[in-house]
Amino acid sequence: MKFSNNGYYIEKYIKCSNCGMLLYSGGIQSKSSPKEIFCSQWCVDWASAKAQGVDQPKLPFGHEKIHEIG
Repeated sequence: MKFSNNGYYIEKYIKCSNCGMLLYSGGIQSKSSPKEIFCSQWCVDWASAKAQGVDQPKLPFGHEKIHEIG
């Protein structure tokens, strides 16, 4: 989300290119898709697998929360 200079309204809503989650910070950019913004490394990996032709990517969630940034 991008707030206006005075902070009274939102100029632009920014969502994860993979899952659509609303981003309150800059998000994560992928080297393979530099114009897209993601909420987590998991979403970057999922989108990359889909772009490589994997129909149902099976990615482990790991120890971090799926939509946790930074």
